[in-house]
Amino acid sequence: MPSSLFEKVLIPTDFSKYASKVVECAAEIPGVKEVVLLNVVSMDPLARVWDPVAEVKDAEKRLMETGKTLKAPGIEVKVKAVSVLEGEVASAIEKVAEEEKVQLVVMGARGKSLIESVLLGSVSRNVLRFGNTNLLIMRYKAVEGAEGMEKFCARIFAKVLFSTDFSEPAGAAPSFLSAIDGIGEIVLLHVVHKGETQQEIDSNLAESKRKVEEISKKISSGGRKISSRVGMGHPVEVIRNVAKEEDASLVAMSSQGAEAIKRGHIGSTAYDVANSLDRTVLILRRSQIAMYFV
Repeated sequence: MPSSLFEKVLIPTDFSKYASKVVECAAEIPGVKEVVLLNVVSMDPLARVWDPVAEVKDAEKRLMETGKTLKAPGIEVKVKAVSVLEGEVASAIEKVAEEEKVQLVVMGARGKSLIESVLLGSVSRNVLRFGNTNLLIMRYKAVEGAEGMEKFCARIFAKVLFSTDFSEPAGAAPSFLSAIDGIGEIVLLHVVHKGETQQEIDSNLAESKRKVEEISKKISSGGRKISSRVGMGHPVEVIRNVAKEEDASLVAMSSQGAEAIKRGHIGSTAYDVANSLDRTVLILRRSQIAMYFV
């Protein structure tokens, strides 16, 4: 296991204000030592002439300027620009993530979209659905007011809500989270959403409480505060409500649970949570978590 779980991170940027905020916050990711800034140049469908070589060079210059905003000692910044055909941006991001062997991809929820109601842009959505690398999707509505960017950045990992369905794919995620030194507090949550009779519901609730408390004891170490909760109802709605009640700075989930969608690399609940929550979400990929516990 590396000394830090997120030593090397990839930050794709389209130079939008949301992407710029991600770069500003990168130094607050626990244990980060190297940041790869990436811009994917794609062909404008309305353009008659396209010079990808010139655009890549221009993007590299802009990335160098963007990297200067990451003012943190001890963090190495690398820039990379690649060109792709229209619609292949998410694939290019994952390819670079694999080539650079990063442990985390960090993205803003939205890019250049002018539609304020869109919670997750198309590129972020495709990286979420088809990527293989741990993914941190950051949202900024909380910082567009008076609180300021500095306060938001400082508490990305302050209080993490982790939702588990007790499945085998999600099994190693709590231990992975507890190994991240920068996390201040972890709240473990399980949502009971099945039960035909009151007796069956009560039994499921009692068993879920026992399991969550068991996990809490297992990962409790280093004086970190760990608590557990059990909810009942639609998983996405319960996760959203508990995140608000707990004032969680981040919601973490395993990419796949007991009921994974057939297409893509992410379960339906994790996908819906990341696509609809109004706060930062961390998706832990099963394949990446497993390598740390071999």
